[in-house]
Amino acid sequence: MVGFARTIAVIDDDLRVLESIINFLASCGYEAEGYCSAEQFLEADGLSKSSCIITDVEMRQMSGLGLLHHVKNANSDVPVVIITGKPSENSEAFYLERGAVAFFRKPIDGDALVDVLKTVCC
Repeated sequence: MVGFARTIAVIDDDLRVLESIINFLASCGYEAEGYCSAEQFLEADGLSKSSCIITDVEMRQMSGLGLLHHVKNANSDVPVVIITGKPSENSEAFYLERGAVAFFRKPIDGDALVDVLKTVCC
């Protein structure tokens, strides 16, 4: 696809987690851009610039689920990876049923994340 964005958007309101994921992705050769909120991502037109989205579930304003719904309602085919530090018993199935391509519990298994990224976006 001509002009397809190759940047991975990382969205997490915990700055340490955000920086850690971005640094990890950079060490693996990926270009990543960080956003402290879903609103910041959307205001920056991040959806049109991204080949994949990695988003936390629990954020101060719009949640990861809200962002996933926004992406799907925009008829975007940008894959969304959900991450959380507070999973419930059925959270993985819940997010996958709603269109996420993968679900990770924090701390994230880096090798597994890279395997997903190789498959879905870059």
